[in-house]
Amino acid sequence: MTPAFVHRDRNTVCVMDAASRLGVSLVMRLLQRGYTVHAAAYSRTGDFSATLERLSAEDRRRLRLFAADPLDYHSIVDAVGGCSGLFYAFEPPQDQPYDDLVVDVEVRSAHNVVEACAQVETMERVVFTSSVTAVIWREGREPAVEFDEREWSEPSFCRKNKVSNWSNTELERLLDRSIGGPVIVDRNVSCARQLWHAAAKTLAEKTAWALAMDRGVDMISINAGLVMLPELSVNPPYLKGALEMYRAGVLVTVDVDFLVDAHLAVYESAEAYGRYLCFDNVICRPLDAAKLAQMICPDALHPPAARNELKVAEQHIQNKKLNQVLMDFDPGRRVDE
Repeated sequence: MTPAFVHRDRNTVCVMDAASRLGVSLVMRLLQRGYTVHAAAYSRTGDFSATLERLSAEDRRRLRLFAADPLDYHSIVDAVGGCSGLFYAFEPPQDQPYDDLVVDVEVRSAHNVVEACAQVETMERVVFTSSVTAVIWREGREPAVEFDEREWSEPSFCRKNKVSNWSNTELERLLDRSIGGPVIVDRNVSCARQLWHAAAKTLAEKTAWALAMDRGVDMISINAGLVMLPELSVNPPYLKGALEMYRAGVLVTVDVDFLVDAHLAVYESAEAYGRYLCFDNVICRPLDAAKLAQMICPDALHPPAARNELKVAEQHIQNKKLNQVLMDFDPGRRVDE
């Protein structure tokens, strides 16, 4: 049953962490759409922070900048004060690998954010950015199981050494097995096997949902695929276990603009509820895998061409629930008209 939704003035929202590619993209689209935005940034340095400063200088009436610390409850309360909505995402710096410490920080951050929103009388809806990795990893899964929003990864499984090593050679091995190309193995690469990214996203999202239900916070989660960015790192933590994801038909990606539309659509829809898988591309063909490997490892030696293009992995993940919401979403509409 779809939960009841109370309509209020929804034109002031907060984006946290705004100093990221997704955060900046959300801020820009929200301003274009007529919202007043509180941009809460975890860092005041870097290109994304500079972009926020420029945007604020251009429109100080509708864009306010806040310094936020995910572990400082009071800084979060300050940022979301007076807002009717929050778009929340957590990603550590690219030079900080996912490990048990980051898992703990992400879980505590999720708790602080939802608790802060529960204390803000004007808060109407929280859109919590999670990951497909919080859906697909569990022990003993059947090869042909179909994944949707009802599935959860198992944190205990994610902490075990149950998947093949990921390095910048993982997709090279995948390509070797799928297309017959050469394997390029860097023996000096450290290959921790735990699925820390999946563990962090699963535990943080579960924490947020438990607290949201306890505190009566209207929350929606967007479980995104690998976000395709120009600055995509050489070793995305999302892709730990990429070979298993490819074989299972659940290796998915999402364009950042599509991801932004998904966030806005579920925030503005009175019928939206629960979790939404978000992706616009499924890596099922060897050629698609080769393109992904080329994007992630542009300096590596890649097979010149697919020699087994008919060897296609069957897709076993779907996002019909999100597609239904997007059908009614007008990307050009302004909320202040």
